[in-house]
Amino acid sequence: MKRTILAAMAMLIFGGCGIYTKYSRPEEVDTDAGELFRGEAAIMSDSTRNFGDEEWQKVFTDPYLQSLIDSALVRNTDLRTARLRITEAEASLKAAKLAYVPSFSFAPNGGVSSFDYGKAQYTYSVPVTASWQLDIFGQLTNAKRRTQALVEGSRAYAQAVRTQLVASVANTYYTLLMLDAQLDIAEQTSENWFENLETMRLLKDAGMTNEASVRQTEANYYSVRTMVHDLREQIFVTENAMSSMLCQTPQHIERGVLAGQTMPEELHTGVPVQLLSNRPDVAYAEDTLMQAFYATNEARAAMYPRLTLSGSAGWTNTAGSAIVNPGSLLLSAAASLLQPIFQNGALRAQLKIAKAQQEQAMLSFRQTVLNAGNEVNEALEQYQTAREKRELFEKQVEALEAAVENTQLLMEHGSSTYLEVLTAQQSLLSAQISMIENRFDEIQGVVNLYQALGGGRETGEGADTAAKPINRDGKGTKRMR
Repeated sequence: MKRTILAAMAMLIFGGCGIYTKYSRPEEVDTDAGELFRGEAAIMSDSTRNFGDEEWQKVFTDPYLQSLIDSALVRNTDLRTARLRITEAEASLKAAKLAYVPSFSFAPNGGVSSFDYGKAQYTYSVPVTASWQLDIFGQLTNAKRRTQALVEGSRAYAQAVRTQLVASVANTYYTLLMLDAQLDIAEQTSENWFENLETMRLLKDAGMTNEASVRQTEANYYSVRTMVHDLREQIFVTENAMSSMLCQTPQHIERGVLAGQTMPEELHTGVPVQLLSNRPDVAYAEDTLMQAFYATNEARAAMYPRLTLSGSAGWTNTAGSAIVNPGSLLLSAAASLLQPIFQNGALRAQLKIAKAQQEQAMLSFRQTVLNAGNEVNEALEQYQTAREKRELFEKQVEALEAAVENTQLLMEHGSSTYLEVLTAQQSLLSAQISMIENRFDEIQGVVNLYQALGGGRETGEGADTAAKPINRDGKGTKRMR
């Protein structure tokens, strides 16, 4: 018996070495600039200056847009739900911490009995019982750490929703400005082409052109009118989408104009490792990995004994088979040791499941980091490309405006046909629409880069619980291995 006990104790001591280990970031996660960033992003990552650290009010200076973002941050349903998840997780953490404290219960009871019509006997017991589980093999510790990771994950999730919301409102707002600008161009073109149609009809009546030219002009006019209606529908749908994000009934959105928008010129990506602390979705993925890590420790700890101390104290008038009055003080104490021996392999199966889930969470975390790097690369490339094309579009529109004017003069002097005028006008309209879309791409590139770098987080003294520093190593800061 002694040998068996000693062998069991040795197995428990040497087998439980891993159940108290703390989480540390896996080495498989790449944070080197050459791994995550390429091209312009790698060049701009030579300092810790990070565009994503800017407050959103300094990035989006349009007063209409600022008002919309403020309203969304207060009213949006998804963000409010995410903040409620923080409250839920914090309550779970509080419960996990209280598991270290002995539990007390008050269970008074009484009864009356009589034998063969004899005198009734009254019995009572007024005990207070206590139970306390000693955390020898880390069941409670790992449960608490897992719940802490759950709280941190809920905060990171709320931050991710907030970042996404700021970017979505901004992109939707600039989409409206782009559609407004395109609608202005289409309506102006429609008016000009209607005048051209009237002119062509007069020229036909005067015998200076034929029916085919009039019909071609008429068809082009109707094509532009169709574009006007399409743009109005897109504006209507986009306003409804904005209203939905603001959690309000569909309505008109007050806004400025695309030509009056200014965006930051200096964009810095910062070093790649900053993505791990700035990007809420990356933080959430790591918190999920941390939860899986401690869940594995919990599953491992479940295979070891649980020592519970219990006791009770109170008054009772029953002492064995005798009933005494008045009652006497009752005291009791006990200790129990529960060691799983055979549970049809359920505990080992649960540990195997936990390890697989931890591996899945690690792969997801690594992929999230890679996706974050790709989003930075793509957003910066979008901005740089649109910016380089801006001057080219301006020159193209200027050249086509001159071409339209020249072909109209040539037609008036009989040196050109109206078909050449229509071709030049169609090319000008297409170039003007494309120039507006390119300006939107440039602005959207800034918005996407700001989001990709983790911009829009709630920081500073006014931050709520979603903005508290996230602890991912059990000591107060992230650890790198």
